[in-house]
Amino acid sequence: MFVFDRAVVAAHRDRAAYARATHPSNDPTDPLLEEIARRTLDRLADVKRAFPRVLVLGGASDAVVGLLMRERADVETVVVTDVSMDMLKFTRARAAASFPAAGDGDGDGDDDERDEPAGGSLPSQTLLNKEGNPECLPIKPNSVDVVVAACGLHWANDLPGAMTRARETLTPDGLFLASVFGGETMREMRIACAVGELEREGGVSQRVSPLARVRDCGNLLTRAGMTLPAVDVDTLTMRYPNVMKLIDHVRFMGEGNASASRRPGPVRRGTAAAVAAAYATMFPAVENESDLEKAGVEATFQVLYMTGWSPGEGQQVASERGSAGVSLSQLEQELEKVPEPP
Repeated sequence: MFVFDRAVVAAHRDRAAYARATHPSNDPTDPLLEEIARRTLDRLADVKRAFPRVLVLGGASDAVVGLLMRERADVETVVVTDVSMDMLKFTRARAAASFPAAGDGDGDGDDDERDEPAGGSLPSQTLLNKEGNPECLPIKPNSVDVVVAACGLHWANDLPGAMTRARETLTPDGLFLASVFGGETMREMRIACAVGELEREGGVSQRVSPLARVRDCGNLLTRAGMTLPAVDVDTLTMRYPNVMKLIDHVRFMGEGNASASRRPGPVRRGTAAAVAAAYATMFPAVENESDLEKAGVEATFQVLYMTGWSPGEGQQVASERGSAGVSLSQLEQELEKVPEPP
């Protein structure tokens, strides 16, 4: 399947790396990505064992690396992969600024060779294997203890394949942690774009990339060969002064529409104005504010968290279907008998 244009994804992340590195405030931190990274790694903190070798897959890689280095004394090696070479450089530069030892690399003090991906610099800035597949990881099988993909996998054209390859890089009984934007993300923008385009152009085009649904995540983990799969959902609501600030934030994160079937070219000026007006009217951040400019707008970001393990000896095994001694209806009846707290 060719759902996303990987060259466009790389270009968006290149632009985001530049915008964050040159931000006037000198603070490249993105609060949304930092929060998602923190919530993703909270699941790692629940496991009472060491994870010395970590593979980080794109997305909020700089936030993940920073949290790992600050909070995980057991981490010895962190490998970061990304479709964007500029984002890789930004991640390493930010880690080196906060933790000087992180910039040492192989210790020779020469970064020039390490700046280029294996096989040379490619137009799409991806790594290709011998079959020409741009989504194969440049990591040996059974080489890392945990794979962390915070907001990095939702741009994969072959998501089951990408997750399978991530599982193959894990040692036996290794942990896979991922967070992806779900289908309810920026639903307000989808609605506003539909309303604005219908009003000005008489039709609707795809303005927001397709995203995964909750019901798909469990199947993806199982299909990738993960054991003990678990999926949960968060919904985060962000507030912005206006629609343009929301769009700027999406670009700042490198999350612009990269769908292969997206409508080419910029949005018409009249259509953009109609979309902004529809958004501000239907989704104000402050509902009782009569002045829409002061009310601002809100945007929903749905985050799906996936946890799975590579097969290994001594793991817990799920009981067979139908082997439970108590039904859910019986459990519900017993819970109803519990007295309410005073």
